[in-house]
Amino acid sequence: MKKLLGFIFFVLLIAAILITWKVFGPTLKQPEGKFFYIRTGSNYQTVTKSLLSQKIINSTRRFDFVAKALKYKTVKPGKFFIKKGMSVFALVRMLKNDQQSPVDLVVTKFRTKEEFARRIGKEFETDSVQMIRFLSNNDSLKHYDLDTNTWACAIIPNTYTYFWNSTPTKIFTKLYAASKKFWTDDDKQKLAKNNLTPTEACILASIIEEETNVKADKGKIASVYINRMAKGMTLQADPTIKFAMKDFGLKRIYEKYLTVLSPYNTYANKGLPPGPICTPSPETLEEVINAPQTDYMYFVANSDLNGGSVFTSNYEDHMKYAKLYQEALNKQDSIRKAKQNTD
Repeated sequence: MKKLLGFIFFVLLIAAILITWKVFGPTLKQPEGKFFYIRTGSNYQTVTKSLLSQKIINSTRRFDFVAKALKYKTVKPGKFFIKKGMSVFALVRMLKNDQQSPVDLVVTKFRTKEEFARRIGKEFETDSVQMIRFLSNNDSLKHYDLDTNTWACAIIPNTYTYFWNSTPTKIFTKLYAASKKFWTDDDKQKLAKNNLTPTEACILASIIEEETNVKADKGKIASVYINRMAKGMTLQADPTIKFAMKDFGLKRIYEKYLTVLSPYNTYANKGLPPGPICTPSPETLEEVINAPQTDYMYFVANSDLNGGSVFTSNYEDHMKYAKLYQEALNKQDSIRKAKQNTD
């Protein structure tokens, strides 16, 4: 009898060890991409079916057992990291407690709604179409004192952390809150001296962002545009022509382009365009805020083609430097064509 009882105990012990191993042991397979996604509206059956199809679990028996024990009934959407060798218990607990993996949205420079929406669609559950609809709806944007032209003023390039299932409204609201925080009362006072609001400063900074990468020139370019607006002159900013034509690869702006019908054509229309032509960097925004007082009215790229600009206060000098720059471009084009012909 003792031997029988011992044998039964041994069998039960082995069974307990096996059950414990299957529940708490490293039995799960890490999926390709390492993450498991639960879409909004999913139910328990959808989750188990997806876990099976991705071969994270090889049967639902253990998962159902643990889910029942932990009272996992309410399915929460999100992005969840599946560790290599994760246990069923750890998986169910993670899903039940909504322990999502955060999504870092790295915002750099975006020129159009479409470009920004594509990034959102790539990083989040919401697709690009939903984001475009949000950005193209003045009813959505009026809550933020923005419209379909000025939407980019809510986006300060930086890294923002979200959950994967964040809606367009949640995504934009967080960006807007960060942009409001960026503008201090001191900044607003400095801008007011140049008759600029934060939104107008953002629009101006977006033009400068597209004009140059040279930090030393950004403040001076801001002063040129501020001076031109003060005198009621057109800005004549080449980047706005590229934006109006939606051709950001243009290397040279020819006279034939200057007649494009668009509110963003700053050769034809006085003042700032109706919205930013890109999302300007914090550095460029700071240069606009702290724009120096100058008498500069014109600038043109330096003929040494090093990326810098030459600033002048009179038209005659400006035309002289503009001619030198055009000659340098022509020479560069000739050299490039000659090289192509010899290759």
